[in-house]
This record gives sequence, C-alpha cells and structure tokens, in this order.
Amino acid sequence: MKKLLAIVVSFLFIYSGTNAQGCVAIRSTGGFCTAQQSEDHTQVSPWVVGINNRYYKSFRHFVGKDEQEQRVEEGTEVINHAYTMDILVTRNLNARWSFTLDLPVLANSRSSLYEHDGKNRYSTHSFGVGDIRFTAYAWLLDPTKMPKGNIQVGLGLKLPTGDYKYQDFFHKNDSTQVLGPVDQSIQLGDGGTGFSTEVNAFYNFTHSLGVYGNFFYLFNPREQNGTSTARGGTASATAIKYGSSTMSVPDQLMARAGFAYAAHGLGVSVGMREDCLPWQDIIGGSSGFRRPGYIISIEPGITYSFKKINLYSYVPVALVRNRTQSYSDRLRTEQTGIYTHGDAAFADYVVNIGAAFRF
Repeated sequence: MKKLLAIVVSFLFIYSGTNAQGCVAIRSTGGFCTAQQSEDHTQVSPWVVGINNRYYKSFRHFVGKDEQEQRVEEGTEVINHAYTMDILVTRNLNARWSFTLDLPVLANSRSSLYEHDGKNRYSTHSFGVGDIRFTAYAWLLDPTKMPKGNIQVGLGLKLPTGDYKYQDFFHKNDSTQVLGPVDQSIQLGDGGTGFSTEVNAFYNFTHSLGVYGNFFYLFNPREQNGTSTARGGTASATAIKYGSSTMSVPDQLMARAGFAYAAHGLGVSVGMREDCLPWQDIIGGSSGFRRPGYIISIEPGITYSFKKINLYSYVPVALVRNRTQSYSDRLRTEQTGIYTHGDAAFADYVVNIGAAFRF
C-alpha cells in the first residue's frame, strides 16, 4: 500500500507543471517530476513515457479580483479555447537521478469582437509545437533509506522552439482581412531561452495517507521578443510610450500542496495550487506587453495504477482570480497620475487527463 501511495504522489508530480488559464499567458511546462515508487527503488523503470492532455475555456474577465460580469451579458467577452498535449520522456539513471524531456503540442483558438471589426465575433487560431524543456532531477535523500518521504530538486532548460510570432487573419470589415501576430495568450511560445527550478516533496504518514508539495519557477531573462501587439496594424503612440507595443517574455511561478490517499489501486487527492505570471521578472527587464496575474485553485485528482501503466485526471477549479497591474499599467499610472489597470479573461476550471507508461 505504501508503494501505491508513492505512485499516487508521483502522478501529482507528473502534473506539477504550470498551466495557462486564459489571457494570463501562463504556458504549460509539463513538469514530469516523478516521485518514484518509494517502496522499491531498486527496481526503478529505466524509461517512463507520459502524455498529459489539458483543456480549458476562458471567458470571465477580471480587473484585479473584480469580475467584469457585464462583458458576458453584453457579449463582448473574449473566449479562448486552449488544448495542450505534453509528451514527456523520462530516463531514470538510478533511484536518485533522472532526466526528462517535455515536448508540448498546442492547439488554440481565440474569438473576440474588439480584435476585429468591433461588431462581429471572429476567431484566430494557432497550432504547433511549443517551447521544449529539458530537466535534470535528483533526490536529496537516499530513497532506499528514506522510503516514507523525500525532497526532489530539479533544474531545467527551456528552449524557444515554439513559434512566438504565429500569425492569423483579423477581420477589419466585410471585405478586408489583415494578417498579423495572434494574441499573446495563444502564441505557441514566448521567444525566450529560460531556466526552471523545482522543489518537489512528499511524506507518507501511513500506508494509505500522505502529503505532497511542489514549487516551480521559470526564469526568463529576455525582456521582449519583438512580436508586435498591433494585430497586423500599426502600434499606437500610447503603446509605444508605455512599452506595450511588443510582447514581453515573462517569468512564471507555480506552487501546490495537498493530501493523497490510496487503496486497492485507486488513489484520490485534494490540494491547493497557485499559478502566477508576475508583473516583474527576477532576472532581466520587465517591459513589454503582458497580462500578469494569478489563480488560486482547489485541485481534486484521481489516479489508477496498473502494473506498467498509470492513469490520472486532475481538475483545478479556480477560487481566486486576480489580474494584477502590469509594468506598463504601473508606468502609465506613475506618469499620468491616472490609475490604469488592464483586464484579462480566466477559466473556471482546467481539465487534465493523462497516462504514464513504464518500460
């Protein structure tokens, strides 16, 4: 049973990557942080292949924590449909060290009025490979001596393999369409080479009950990627003045913790998580267009373990959604003396379904 519980916790780690929830462009980074079967580290599978499928629909607009309910009532809301399939390949060198390659494939659509003629709802789309991430993981304690709990650290490299200048047509009137970069929230990548740090931990109180925790931070030193935010048009003087005429390359943060219970091959879990896109980067500049914010969710999950296959589903449900002031919002507020605070659309929940195969 203890081995089963460790497997349950391991699949909480599989799904520890950050997730976008709407216009706040927190991109999927997979996060296959595998807490191996704690009861039998001498028989760790050399290879693990995982597939995580994530989907959400965002349409609720927020300024700060205040929902702009009139947007839905008036039919002016922006609607994003986002699907990501993360293909994760892990090579376990031994019970302590492992390496993971995360290859995301994205299919997104975004419908709105204001990006087009202002009267009719049209859609833009994006499809392709996202930003690939390669991560090395290590357990701080000897797993064979600490079967009840352990702490894992990870250091990753994120490459700008996703198209961060993806274009589609914007409808200006019945007869005119303009080709331009799609909104930042549905771009396939952010255009920056970054590095990620992770801390993952678990502890089993009994054969059936345990706790888990994850922390993830993606550093993106590049300030802007040069992609225009004008949707095929000319950037306004205001956007240029306050640094929002081109897209930024933001950092990302994720933290989560909760309880897991397992019995007879079935595992359930419940925890809290926060996904955040900060307004300011730790390394490098922070100008450029971004919609910073955070989502605090309750995250129930279920797993089922076979001999070589594990199935799982996690559905974080948003409790708090906050579109915070961006760098350009703060700069404009400071220079004009008029408080400026942009909005963003968020999802109510995110559906994650996946499987992992051990070889």
